Amino acid sequence: MVGVSEHPPTAPSPVPTPSDVLTAAVETARAAAVEVAGAAEEVGEHLGTAREAVPDQGVLGEVLTHTFAAALPGYTGWHWAVTLAHVPGDEHVTVDEVVLLPGDSALLAPAWVPWHERIRPGDLSVGDVLPVTEDDPRLVPAYLADDDAAADPAGMVVAQEIGIGRERVLSLEGRRGALARFRGGEYGPGSAMARHAPGTCGDCAFLMPLAGSVRLELGVCANEYAPADGHVVTTDHGCGAHSEANLVAVDTTEIQLTPLYNTDTYDQL
Repeated sequence: MVGVSEHPPTAPSPVPTPSDVLTAAVETARAAAVEVAGAAEEVGEHLGTAREAVPDQGVLGEVLTHTFAAALPGYTGWHWAVTLAHVPGDEHVTVDEVVLLPGDSALLAPAWVPWHERIRPGDLSVGDVLPVTEDDPRLVPAYLADDDAAADPAGMVVAQEIGIGRERVLSLEGRRGALARFRGGEYGPGSAMARHAPGTCGDCAFLMPLAGSVRLELGVCANEYAPADGHVVTTDHGCGAHSEANLVAVDTTEIQLTPLYNTDTYDQL
């Protein structure tokens, strides 16, 4: 005769759902955050969880993000976000990513503003380079605009220089003296700005050449961002706001073409 047990059979334990597995994996998420932070004391208390949207959870599984307070110096209001995933039928969870995110009370840097929108006249200093953009409205190809000398024919210039229209003009000596002063001044070729410039005013689109015999040697700067804006400059002067200035990436990788031998030590045979 088979005996009958006095105790009813124990009901099988319910199989945990993916949601339960992900929610319970707090220590797994914490360990991942500590690994990225580099120190356990930089990961604070568990703040909660947030479920991530997955198109087809029945096939792709579920994704859950655990949040921990950040205890890093200078990161007040930030938190660690550890995203975990669970595939149906798998016993373990997978760490998708660990990131440090700002909260509502976090101190953040102001929004970045491109340099060409924040720069102001007078900001350019010695050694600075101010490259122009491709769509700079102040510059056009030469074939799209007439030369400013077209409205000043050579005959008219000659007529004025021989005394018609002006009672007196500079003599050769007077022009040479003026040119010498300009060349030795702040807007000449010997200034610190000119020595560090990527090009000279003579081939800059912002130069408005002076008329007459000094056309090839003197002009007026018409770049509002240049220190010489509105000043007479020599054609061999220059600054970082040159119209053709461009930033070129320089590869500083050192390449050794010949073998090197260490003669300070030797191998024991």
